[in-house]
Amino acid sequence: MISTVSSSLFTLPSTSTNINIKSNHPPNSLSFPRAACSGTLSFHDSTTTIPVVNEAIKRRCECLDLYKELVPYKVAWEWQKSLVQRRCSLIEKEEDSSDTVIVLQHPSVYTLGTGSLKEHMNFDVNNAPFEVYRTERGGEVTYHGPGQIVIYPILNLRHHKTDLHWYLRCLEEVVIRALSSTFSISASRVKGFTGVWIGNEKIAAIGIRASRWVIYHGLAINVTSDLTPFKHIVPCGIKDKEVTSLKQLLFGTKTDTSEVIDSMLIDMAHESLIREFAEVFQVSLDIKSVTDFNL
Repeated sequence: MISTVSSSLFTLPSTSTNINIKSNHPPNSLSFPRAACSGTLSFHDSTTTIPVVNEAIKRRCECLDLYKELVPYKVAWEWQKSLVQRRCSLIEKEEDSSDTVIVLQHPSVYTLGTGSLKEHMNFDVNNAPFEVYRTERGGEVTYHGPGQIVIYPILNLRHHKTDLHWYLRCLEEVVIRALSSTFSISASRVKGFTGVWIGNEKIAAIGIRASRWVIYHGLAINVTSDLTPFKHIVPCGIKDKEVTSLKQLLFGTKTDTSEVIDSMLIDMAHESLIREFAEVFQVSLDIKSVTDFNL
C-alpha cells in the first residue's frame, strides 16, 4: 500500500556539547585524507583491495547532505530515480562526469525489496503501523526511521568497478571503518549475508539496484534509532538474528539519552561515514543543495 506523504522536512537540534566517546576524529572536522599517488586500500576481513588514486584525478561526487533532516521515503525515492535517469542520459551523450550521494534520515517507514515475503511482516499490510513501500531494490523488508542515517549513492560503476559484489563489500567497508575509526567498535561481515554486524546483531542494512551499471538505493545504519519497529518485521528476512544501534552498543539498555547526546552521536557518525565513503570509493565530495539538483 503506497500512501501520500508530506514532503516537509524536520531538522534535528544541533549542539556543541562534548560527548565522552573515544574518537580519532573530532566532531565538526569534515575533512578527507589526501590519497597517495599509488598503492591500495585493503578491506577489513577480505582480500579485496581498492586502488588509491591521486587526489587531483579523483572522480567528483556531488553530495546532497541532508543528514539531520527527515525526508519522506517517497520523496527520496523519486529523487534517486530522477538522478539515475539523468545519469543514463548523460552516459549516452558521453557527458557523465560525476557521481552523486544523498545522505538523510526518513520518517518511520517499512520498505520491501524484490524478494520480500508477506510472512516477514507481522502485521496486516493494509493496516500497517507505518507506511509501506514496495521498491525495486534487492533484499527483504526493512525499517527506516529517525535516528538512522541513510546513504544513497548514485554511482556509475563503469568509473569504479563493474562488479556488484565488490560494490556491496565497499558499502559494508564504509560502515566498518566508520565504527572503528570514530567509536572503536569492531564490526564485521557475516558469511552468507549482506550488511554489517556486531556479533549476532545487525547494525547496517544494504539494498541496491543497478540500471546500466548506474547504481542506486544504498545503506542504512542505526545510530540512535528506536529499535521497537523492527519487532513488527523479520528484518531482512533473517529469523535467527537481531538488530542493534550505535546508541545501544555504547549505552547498553540505558538508551533513554538526552537530545544533546543523540544529536552528537548523529553528528559524529555522519562525519565519519562521509569521510570513509570518500576514501573507500576514492571520490572528491562536492556539497550541493536540493536546488542545485533541480529536484
